[in-house]
Amino acid sequence: MAQDTRANILDTAEALFSERGFYGVSLAAIADRMRLTKQALLHHFGSKEKLYGEVLERISHRFRTIEDEIDTPGVAPDEVFCAYMMRLYQLSQERPDQTRLLVRELLDNRRRANTAGTWYLTAFLQGLIDRLKVLPDWQYASEADCLALVYQLLGALNYYAISQPTLTGIFGSPAYAALDTAFPGRFERLVAGALTAGP
Repeated sequence: MAQDTRANILDTAEALFSERGFYGVSLAAIADRMRLTKQALLHHFGSKEKLYGEVLERISHRFRTIEDEIDTPGVAPDEVFCAYMMRLYQLSQERPDQTRLLVRELLDNRRRANTAGTWYLTAFLQGLIDRLKVLPDWQYASEADCLALVYQLLGALNYYAISQPTLTGIFGSPAYAALDTAFPGRFERLVAGALTAGP
């Protein structure tokens, strides 16, 4: 029962943090949404910062489990990298709140960055860099070049994933539906082209 409560708190916190950002959400707001007391949240997590950290850690863990889905013996490393990026794209479509939260973390983190004790996305980002560095055209690339490409690709898919309401408002529903059909193929070609181009 305690595990279910923790999972429900994490789900609620993830939704609220993605909607309002770290500074726009209080423990009282999360507790109120769940019809719990603030003390109950503190019992499970200790502080808003710890709760937020667990939300980010859970997202990072989800990303890392994708590796088990796509690592297939005998498949070329560039195909594995492309498959990984396409699975991240699918996940961004399935979990837009999660994607919005990650974008907010990058945009709203300026104040917390100086005091952050743990960076929950480190393993995920380093894993993508490591995957890139096993490719023949990328094995001698600098960490900076690899991170630049990883960030560009993540930026493209995350930006798209959270833009549906705005793009629909600007261009209309039929145009967005056509874009939504076209985007995955364009993104896959973007990934493949970037890998072929090298650093």
